[in-house]
Amino acid sequence: MFERFTRGARATVKGAVAQAERAGADSVTEEHLLLALLEQEGGRTSFAVTALGLHDRRASLDAAFAEARRRGGLTRADTDALADIGIDIGAIVSRVEGAHGEGALAAGRTGRRWWSGHRPFTPGAKTVLENSLRVALGRGDRFIGEEHLLLALTAKPGVVADVLAEHGATYAAVRRALYGSEADGGQGHAKAG
Repeated sequence: MFERFTRGARATVKGAVAQAERAGADSVTEEHLLLALLEQEGGRTSFAVTALGLHDRRASLDAAFAEARRRGGLTRADTDALADIGIDIGAIVSRVEGAHGEGALAAGRTGRRWWSGHRPFTPGAKTVLENSLRVALGRGDRFIGEEHLLLALTAKPGVVADVLAEHGATYAAVRRALYGSEADGGQGHAKAG
Protein backbone atom coordinates (compact mmCIF):
# COMPACT_ATOMS: atom_id res chain seq x y z
CA MET A 1 0.00 0.00 0.00
CA PHE A 2 2.81 2.44 0.87
CA GLU A 3 4.02 2.32 -2.73
CA ARG A 4 0.77 4.12 -3.72
CA PHE A 5 1.51 7.03 -1.40
CA THR A 6 2.44 10.30 -3.07
CA ARG A 7 5.53 12.18 -1.97
CA GLY A 8 3.31 14.44 0.16
CA ALA A 9 1.56 11.51 1.82
CA ARG A 10 4.90 9.90 2.61
CA ALA A 11 6.11 13.19 4.07
CA THR A 12 2.98 13.28 6.20
CA VAL A 13 3.63 9.79 7.57
CA LYS A 14 7.25 10.70 8.31
CA GLY A 15 6.05 13.96 9.85
CA ALA A 16 3.68 12.02 12.10
CA VAL A 17 6.62 9.98 13.39
CA ALA A 18 8.48 13.24 14.06
CA GLN A 19 5.40 14.62 15.87
CA ALA A 20 5.35 11.53 18.09
CA GLU A 21 9.08 11.90 18.79
CA ARG A 22 8.67 15.58 19.76
CA ALA A 23 5.77 14.68 22.05
CA GLY A 24 7.75 11.83 23.63
CA ALA A 25 4.99 9.40 22.66
CA ASP A 26 5.67 5.69 22.42
CA SER A 27 3.54 5.30 19.30
CA VAL A 28 2.23 7.27 16.36
CA THR A 29 -1.46 8.14 16.69
CA GLU A 30 -4.19 9.66 14.54
CA GLU A 31 -3.48 12.96 16.26
CA HIS A 32 0.13 12.86 15.06
CA LEU A 33 -1.06 12.20 11.51
CA LEU A 34 -3.33 15.25 11.66
CA LEU A 35 -0.65 17.49 13.15
CA ALA A 36 1.75 16.39 10.40
CA LEU A 37 -0.89 17.25 7.78
CA LEU A 38 -1.27 20.70 9.32
CA GLU A 39 2.47 21.29 8.82
CA GLN A 40 2.45 20.39 5.13
CA GLU A 41 2.75 23.32 2.75
CA GLY A 42 1.51 23.61 -0.79
CA GLY A 43 -0.95 21.35 -2.47
CA ARG A 44 -4.63 20.70 -2.27
CA THR A 45 -4.68 19.60 1.39
CA SER A 46 -2.83 22.65 2.65
CA PHE A 47 -5.29 24.84 0.77
CA ALA A 48 -8.27 22.96 2.24
CA VAL A 49 -6.87 23.11 5.78
CA THR A 50 -6.36 26.87 5.39
CA ALA A 51 -9.82 27.34 3.83
CA LEU A 52 -11.38 25.50 6.77
CA GLY A 53 -9.50 27.77 9.20
CA LEU A 54 -7.61 24.96 10.88
CA HIS A 55 -4.22 26.68 10.55
CA ASP A 56 -5.57 29.74 12.34
CA ARG A 57 -7.02 27.59 15.14
CA ARG A 58 -4.00 25.38 15.79
CA ALA A 59 -3.88 26.41 19.46
CA SER A 60 -7.54 25.48 19.84
CA LEU A 61 -6.90 22.08 18.21
CA ASP A 62 -3.94 21.46 20.53
CA ALA A 63 -6.06 22.37 23.56
CA ALA A 64 -8.88 20.06 22.46
CA PHE A 65 -6.43 17.16 22.01
CA ALA A 66 -4.86 17.86 25.41
CA GLU A 67 -8.31 17.80 27.02
CA ALA A 68 -9.17 14.52 25.28
CA ARG A 69 -5.90 12.97 26.50
CA ARG A 70 -6.72 14.20 30.00
CA ARG A 71 -10.06 12.37 29.75
CA GLY A 72 -8.22 9.16 28.88
CA GLY A 73 -9.03 9.44 25.19
CA LEU A 74 -12.79 9.57 25.59
CA THR A 75 -14.61 11.50 22.89
CA ARG A 76 -17.11 14.19 23.75
CA ALA A 77 -19.86 11.83 22.63
CA ASP A 78 -18.57 9.21 25.09
CA THR A 79 -18.44 11.79 27.86
CA ASP A 80 -21.96 13.02 27.06
CA ALA A 81 -23.33 9.47 26.92
CA LEU A 82 -21.82 8.68 30.31
CA ALA A 83 -23.22 11.96 31.70
CA ASP A 84 -26.68 10.89 30.51
CA ILE A 85 -26.49 7.88 32.83
CA GLY A 86 -25.12 9.91 35.72
CA ILE A 87 -21.36 9.42 35.34
CA ASP A 88 -19.42 12.68 35.57
CA ILE A 89 -16.13 12.16 33.72
CA GLY A 90 -14.87 15.56 34.87
CA ALA A 91 -15.27 14.53 38.50
CA ILE A 92 -13.59 11.17 37.87
CA VAL A 93 -10.65 12.81 36.10
CA SER A 94 -10.28 15.31 38.95
CA ARG A 95 -10.25 12.57 41.59
CA VAL A 96 -7.78 10.40 39.67
CA GLU A 97 -5.49 13.36 39.01
CA GLY A 98 -5.76 14.40 42.66
CA ALA A 99 -4.52 10.98 43.71
CA HIS A 100 -2.06 10.24 40.91
CA GLY A 101 -1.09 13.56 39.34
CA GLU A 102 -2.10 15.53 36.29
CA GLY A 103 -2.50 13.48 33.13
CA ALA A 104 -2.80 10.20 35.01
CA LEU A 105 -5.47 8.94 32.60
CA ALA A 106 -3.41 9.73 29.51
CA ALA A 107 -1.86 6.77 27.72
CA GLY A 108 1.08 5.35 29.62
CA ARG A 109 4.64 5.17 28.39
CA THR A 110 5.85 1.64 28.04
CA GLY A 111 9.34 2.26 26.73
CA ARG A 112 8.77 -0.31 23.98
CA ARG A 113 10.21 1.97 21.31
CA TRP A 114 13.58 2.05 23.03
CA TRP A 115 13.94 -1.66 22.45
CA SER A 116 12.58 -1.76 18.93
CA GLY A 117 14.28 1.40 17.69
CA HIS A 118 11.10 2.87 16.21
CA ARG A 119 7.65 4.06 17.18
CA PRO A 120 4.87 1.76 16.07
CA PHE A 121 1.59 3.08 14.71
CA THR A 122 -1.44 2.59 16.93
CA PRO A 123 -4.28 0.45 15.60
CA GLY A 124 -6.27 3.65 15.04
CA ALA A 125 -3.48 5.25 13.00
CA LYS A 126 -3.13 2.06 10.96
CA THR A 127 -6.87 2.12 10.30
CA VAL A 128 -6.59 5.70 9.04
CA LEU A 129 -3.83 4.65 6.63
CA GLU A 130 -5.93 1.71 5.43
CA ASN A 131 -9.03 3.88 5.10
CA SER A 132 -7.08 6.40 3.04
CA LEU A 133 -6.75 3.64 0.44
CA ARG A 134 -10.51 3.10 0.53
CA VAL A 135 -11.11 6.84 0.09
CA ALA A 136 -8.72 6.93 -2.86
CA LEU A 137 -10.33 3.91 -4.50
CA GLY A 138 -13.79 5.37 -3.90
CA ARG A 139 -12.73 8.49 -5.78
CA GLY A 140 -11.19 6.43 -8.58
CA ASP A 141 -7.67 7.60 -7.75
CA ARG A 142 -4.71 5.30 -8.33
CA PHE A 143 -2.61 7.02 -5.66
CA ILE A 144 -2.97 7.85 -1.99
CA GLY A 145 -2.38 11.52 -1.29
CA GLU A 146 -2.53 13.81 1.69
CA GLU A 147 -6.14 14.61 0.83
CA HIS A 148 -7.08 10.95 1.25
CA LEU A 149 -5.36 10.88 4.64
CA LEU A 150 -7.29 13.97 5.76
CA LEU A 151 -10.61 12.53 4.61
CA ALA A 152 -9.82 9.23 6.36
CA LEU A 153 -9.10 11.14 9.59
CA THR A 154 -12.51 12.82 9.44
CA ALA A 155 -14.27 9.54 8.66
CA LYS A 156 -12.82 7.40 11.48
CA PRO A 157 -14.92 7.83 14.62
CA GLY A 158 -12.83 9.01 17.53
CA VAL A 159 -11.17 11.97 19.16
CA VAL A 160 -9.53 13.36 16.00
CA ALA A 161 -12.76 13.29 13.99
CA ASP A 162 -14.62 14.84 16.94
CA VAL A 163 -12.08 17.65 17.34
CA LEU A 164 -12.07 18.30 13.61
CA ALA A 165 -15.89 18.40 13.56
CA GLU A 166 -15.91 20.83 16.50
CA HIS A 167 -13.72 23.06 14.35
CA GLY A 168 -16.01 22.78 11.32
CA ALA A 169 -13.97 20.17 9.48
CA THR A 170 -16.47 17.34 9.00
CA TYR A 171 -16.05 14.74 6.26
CA ALA A 172 -18.45 16.66 4.00
CA ALA A 173 -16.82 20.05 4.69
CA VAL A 174 -13.34 18.68 4.02
CA ARG A 175 -14.51 16.97 0.84
CA ARG A 176 -16.04 20.25 -0.40
CA ALA A 177 -12.87 22.18 0.50
CA LEU A 178 -10.74 19.64 -1.36
CA TYR A 179 -12.84 19.04 -4.45
CA GLY A 180 -15.33 21.91 -4.65
CA SER A 181 -18.41 21.24 -6.77
CA GLU A 182 -16.93 17.92 -7.88
CA ALA A 183 -17.56 16.71 -4.30
CA ASP A 184 -21.30 17.00 -4.75
CA GLY A 185 -21.83 15.56 -8.19
CA GLY A 186 -18.69 13.99 -9.55
CA GLN A 187 -17.22 10.54 -9.10
CA GLY A 188 -17.91 8.08 -6.28
CA HIS A 189 -17.77 9.32 -2.74
CA ALA A 190 -16.82 6.30 -0.68
CA LYS A 191 -16.61 7.22 2.94
CA ALA A 192 -13.96 5.25 4.84
CA GLY A 193 -15.18 3.57 7.94
